[in-house]
Amino acid sequence: MADDAQTPEYTMGYSDDFLRMLHRRSARTHAAYLLPHLEPGMRLLDFGCGPGTISVGLAKAVEPGELHGIDLEESQILMARAAAEAGGHANATFHVGDVTALPFEDDSFDVAHCHAVLMHVPDTQAVLAEVKRVLKPGGMIAGREMIGASSFMAPDFGTSEAWSTFVRLIAANGGHPEIGKELKDLLQQAGFADVRAGASFDFFGTREDIAFFHAVAVGWFFSDQVVEAATKYGLATQEQFDAWRAGVDRWGDHAGSVGAVGFGEVIAVKP
Repeated sequence: MADDAQTPEYTMGYSDDFLRMLHRRSARTHAAYLLPHLEPGMRLLDFGCGPGTISVGLAKAVEPGELHGIDLEESQILMARAAAEAGGHANATFHVGDVTALPFEDDSFDVAHCHAVLMHVPDTQAVLAEVKRVLKPGGMIAGREMIGASSFMAPDFGTSEAWSTFVRLIAANGGHPEIGKELKDLLQQAGFADVRAGASFDFFGTREDIAFFHAVAVGWFFSDQVVEAATKYGLATQEQFDAWRAGVDRWGDHAGSVGAVGFGEVIAVKP
């Protein structure tokens, strides 16, 4: 992620509950749109890599090529290094660093990938310009970013109001909660070519999925940190959070519940 000058506050934080969500992600489930374009021997940058759960799958796809992951948060890089070591991914290297000032040479990567990163960085074009700098001519950028308006928990027991507050909290922190549907335009503005856009959902439909999503929502969205931030920005009151918590609990217990987080996906090429 970007530094504090670029990102006033990383909305998601690094709580144990949110980390459970990050660790659920893999290249197979969250970068499926990119995997068919990867080839052995490529040099790949995973910027804003977090704990590396997607990175290690990408590293496997480009072996014996190199994967370099970078994230501002040292604790995430330590997790990523541990994941790579545990999986035997000797071609994966992880760095603590800023996505707006990448510590790599010009024209040095075949592919650059991110997942849910641009949505948290205020200056999107600064990141895209820096990624474009380190890509080789003909190199590929791939990103998957949230579409807040296409995300839901159903039936709606007041959960839509809670979700709306979450989206507004991302925006209040300088982020872009709808950026997933803006990716095609943003990459064209940044000078990338052959821009191909799509979309997909992280869908929660089984009882196990619902229990997982409920636990993350309760442990993270209703945490003191998030409630304090939302009330600080005037987005909600404690009474509203209490009512939403009751609705989320009802959703978690309901036999017919489903949930989804919408994502826009894009692949483009540096001319």
